[in-house]
Amino acid sequence: MRLKTTLLKHPLREQGHGCINASKTTHKIAAQDGTSPFKETPAQMVNRVCRALGNKKNIIVINDEAHHCYRRRVGGEEEKLTGDDRKEAQKREEEARVWISGLEAIQKKIGVKMVYDLSATPFFLKGSGYPEGNLFPWVVSDFSLIDAIESGIVKIPRVPVDDDNVKGLLPTYRNIWALIREDLPKSGRSTKDESKAPGGPNLPKELTGAIHSLYSNYEKAFQQWQQNTEAQLKGLTPPVFIVVCNNTNVSKLVYDYISGWDTGKTYPDSRPVLAPGKLPLFSNVNSENWTAKPYTILVDSEQLESGEAMSPEFKKIAALEIEEFKAEYRDRYPGSDPDKISDEDLLREVMNTVGKPGKLGEQIRCVVSVSMLTEGWDANTVTHVLGVRAFGTQLLCEQVIGRGLRRVSYAADDQGMFEPEYAEVYGVPFAFIPCAGSNKAPKPGRLPTRVRALEDRIECEITFPRLLGYRYDIIGEKLAYQFTDDCKYALSTADIPSRTENAPIVGQSSIHTLDDLRSRRPQEVAFLLAKLVLEKYFRADGTKQAEKTQTHQFDSAVQSWFFPQLLHITKEWLSQCVTCKSGTFIQELLLIELAHDAADKIYTAIAGSEGSQKTLKPILRPYDTFGSTRYVDFDTTKPVYVTDSTKCHISHVVADTDSWEQKMAQVLEDLPEVICYVKNQGLGFTIPYTLSGQQKNYTPDFIARVKHDNAEPLYLIVEVSGEARKDKAAKIAHARQFWVPAVNNHGALGRWGIIEITDPWDAENTIKAFLQKTEVSV
Repeated sequence: MRLKTTLLKHPLREQGHGCINASKTTHKIAAQDGTSPFKETPAQMVNRVCRALGNKKNIIVINDEAHHCYRRRVGGEEEKLTGDDRKEAQKREEEARVWISGLEAIQKKIGVKMVYDLSATPFFLKGSGYPEGNLFPWVVSDFSLIDAIESGIVKIPRVPVDDDNVKGLLPTYRNIWALIREDLPKSGRSTKDESKAPGGPNLPKELTGAIHSLYSNYEKAFQQWQQNTEAQLKGLTPPVFIVVCNNTNVSKLVYDYISGWDTGKTYPDSRPVLAPGKLPLFSNVNSENWTAKPYTILVDSEQLESGEAMSPEFKKIAALEIEEFKAEYRDRYPGSDPDKISDEDLLREVMNTVGKPGKLGEQIRCVVSVSMLTEGWDANTVTHVLGVRAFGTQLLCEQVIGRGLRRVSYAADDQGMFEPEYAEVYGVPFAFIPCAGSNKAPKPGRLPTRVRALEDRIECEITFPRLLGYRYDIIGEKLAYQFTDDCKYALSTADIPSRTENAPIVGQSSIHTLDDLRSRRPQEVAFLLAKLVLEKYFRADGTKQAEKTQTHQFDSAVQSWFFPQLLHITKEWLSQCVTCKSGTFIQELLLIELAHDAADKIYTAIAGSEGSQKTLKPILRPYDTFGSTRYVDFDTTKPVYVTDSTKCHISHVVADTDSWEQKMAQVLEDLPEVICYVKNQGLGFTIPYTLSGQQKNYTPDFIARVKHDNAEPLYLIVEVSGEARKDKAAKIAHARQFWVPAVNNHGALGRWGIIEITDPWDAENTIKAFLQKTEVSV
């Protein structure tokens, strides 16, 4: 009997979260004597979990995956974990606490004679209170992953050890997350449908480069499988490529990029216009229709493993997959009714049968997973693994890599040895030689303060648009262009490597290239860039539509009559302005982030030509289009100022200097004209600008929403300036000349202005004088 799953799924179940949807007031009244009728007692939990054991006492417990079952060491080593590492550690600690508390309750109620811990990774993790990497002291035998690799009973993982990028201490694709984490949508944030944006999902160039580099190697493995007639006769299913993402927003972007997407447009007969995936072998779009059997699936493995219902958001994303698998189920099992099977069970069946002949998952070639794939996942045809998430511990690295290490064949050769099998791994910073943590006692530091948005202050929420850049609405039918130095573009391996070497701890290395891109026609590059310039910059005024939908300019109508001119200009730009440095080729511009950079250069040639009439407009981010104070949540050991609950959504203002932040916050709280304000720390509000030809982001100090002219409130960007610096002057000038006019010209993003404070102790007079002007320069 497996007690682990039962304990973790339903620890001390609260009926208010399951059987009875009772309000907080009901809970409070019913629990006046200190006990809640809506929550299981430990004894009730034991009766439920151990019901099948009858009257048996002193049971033996076998803890599978026992590295998840522990109680945090009290007073142990305190590690300063932040961001993703902290969330991961908190989640692990909660699961471990539930599991071991359940076993303690069983011991108290019916007795436990012996506990056997089984784990392939019996060592302490970050956040456990013990030095990371130290083995559990009760370990009797440790046969590590390295031992399994060296003995040949698993596949040999190959990880990037070198590339022609030559930047940083590690190869680009060894730890991709560190390079892209700020450019991907965060969990819980509202995101627009990225598939509706020009060019489709706009993933960072390091991620698209990794996808195509790993895919080019996958193509070779797939061709070998196709040519292996013996494998075909034995029913061996195709090799599998898995991607492990950190949240549903990121996984949806990756899934769409790989498998194809609905563009949101329709043909005259009302059929949806579908875009094929960027990786042909994984595309779920065939010509103009979805394929009958999908080659790529998107699964939220954490939700499926929990046994609970999937979230409505994920079920909406997976609706097409579910319907396709129901149709296949009807074909496979005539007379069966797949509608009687829950959607969760159906997706679980597909995921668990990947690589199984005759099952629903037999033809799956790519799995895009949210969170970790279940530890019991036993597909043995995985050949390629891509990690798109944080890896705070070596355990997580081993868990992800382990999903690709089951061997296909255990047949020995003439010498009685196994033929080596390999798994290609990107994005997982796996260390072949684990390092135990230091036993040196940590020095006590200042206790951190949690700075966060408070729910009871939601009326003080401030939202803001997130811009990628600026564009001009050009008036006229004839497009002029002029190539200047600003239009030149150089492709270099400094952007993404075109050659990566993967090597194992033992065995042969492999060389990965971007062959699938190099094989594409140069003409395709010109058409893609011209189409991207058209869809990104040449659209009818979408102000009214934006007012209704609060979406970005991509929702307006494309001015398609400009395409022939844009195609001609693009071809001229490719021949006159693009330089391919050593190791690169023109088809790299098919990678979406590089394509957007190229489109910007082409548009610069058009917008910068003399005599054109134009209006400045913003280019909003295609996801995380709007930021908000509600997402602020971080720890700091710096001094803090406790904010006024009626003026600020955030609990504290962090003081990076001795006093001016506190003084500025005090002034904003005391001014009656200020409705609410926020310090721009942990908020993510930046203003794109250019300095010395380089793209940069400027982070202002404060945002205040103020009363002005008896009209709608004015959002005031407040910059506190100290000593005069070239970059500071450029930042403020760019914000005043570009950001503020572009946002105000949009018409649906509110009224904005910017003010520079040179003396925080006279800020009150400066702000009042600014607001008393007959017309604010916005």
